[in-house]
Amino acid sequence: MKSINLGILGMGTVASGLISIIEFNNTKIVGNIDKQLVISKVLVKDISKKRSVNLPADTYTTDAYEIINNKDIQIIVELIGGINPAYEYIRNALNNKKHVVTANKALLATHGEELEQLAHINGVRLMYEASVGGGIPIINTITENLSANEFEHIAGIINGTTNYILTQMTENGLEYEQAVKEAQRLGFAEADPSSDVDGDDAAYKIAILSSIAFDQRISVSDIPKEGITKISKEDIIYAKELGYNIKLLASASKSNNEIELRVHPAFVPSDHPLSTVKNEFNAVFLKGNAVGEIMLYGKGAGSLPTGSAVLNDIVSIVKNESRKYAESINADKYKIVNRAYKKYYIRFEVIDKPGVLARIASVFGKNNISLDSVVQRQKNGNNTAPLVFITHDIERKNIDNALKEISNFDCVIQIASIIVVEDF
Repeated sequence: MKSINLGILGMGTVASGLISIIEFNNTKIVGNIDKQLVISKVLVKDISKKRSVNLPADTYTTDAYEIINNKDIQIIVELIGGINPAYEYIRNALNNKKHVVTANKALLATHGEELEQLAHINGVRLMYEASVGGGIPIINTITENLSANEFEHIAGIINGTTNYILTQMTENGLEYEQAVKEAQRLGFAEADPSSDVDGDDAAYKIAILSSIAFDQRISVSDIPKEGITKISKEDIIYAKELGYNIKLLASASKSNNEIELRVHPAFVPSDHPLSTVKNEFNAVFLKGNAVGEIMLYGKGAGSLPTGSAVLNDIVSIVKNESRKYAESINADKYKIVNRAYKKYYIRFEVIDKPGVLARIASVFGKNNISLDSVVQRQKNGNNTAPLVFITHDIERKNIDNALKEISNFDCVIQIASIIVVEDF
């Protein structure tokens, strides 16, 4: 039986999962592709380190080019993460006419177009299902199963760390900092969680998804982003009372010749499927002009789910069924806009005295902001009280103009929160 030789760059969680799946599902894999997958070489930092997988000692190397330049290796699997030196390694692998599979979302969002074109020039494939959503087959769904659709909208919970944090705040009443520490204790959050909680990770992923769905290269710099660091226990409580849950959403919408993208915390209606996605799970909500609305759901990270996605790309390459994305992605097919035409939840902390509500509402009216609801609560003490507004749909610039004036009112202590309210 013919063998397909794999070279793996990196030996972390995902690589361990990939190797384990190849071992315990070997009969299934061989039956599917009629070939044997052989792990020829693995790049590591320390050859002497004890590992959870059982590979011969001579499989390991500290020299990436022992793998990249190996003529017997057909597929390179890049799992070291980060932009450098992964970018250099993948470029050289593609130029050596080797297929590449990667889970590197940051690299793809930054250099994806160049690498796709390089793969096309060299007659090989660059595959990256595992870069978004872990084990959820979202990229293959868009490019293959639903390829006859024109996509209108993508909205996703595509960062498991932030979803875990928000779930703990919602269901267990934790403050933000408490929830972060719990996520770190369980391994869902890094020691420095900034890439997750600031929205960077989700921005990389929605850039990849929207590039594929809309056939246009999307730069991360095109995506306004806001993380969850300002979400408070009070916001969680108000959301629940108003019939919502707060989620960090990554979204992309296409209308006519325009695309609007965003990563932001949002009030999601409690009866919407995305609202029920909890803890480290991810989900992607798609709307196509033929299929209508669908949602894909599953674990967004982890050794086996992400390893499974990597393996699916390998199998797809071997079976010669993958699509050449580079041929169809355009540079400027649509105009990128940033209107943020949405409903908004705005929470103030104000001096509790007559006329404050009317004064703020007057400024909203002057800026063409109509109000859906107003919630005024009892005093917090020290003669202050929370004041909450839900607006009708309005561009964010109108909100910002109004709040700039309102922030100068001596009766307004703090503009505590501004959060998008999604109605889908």
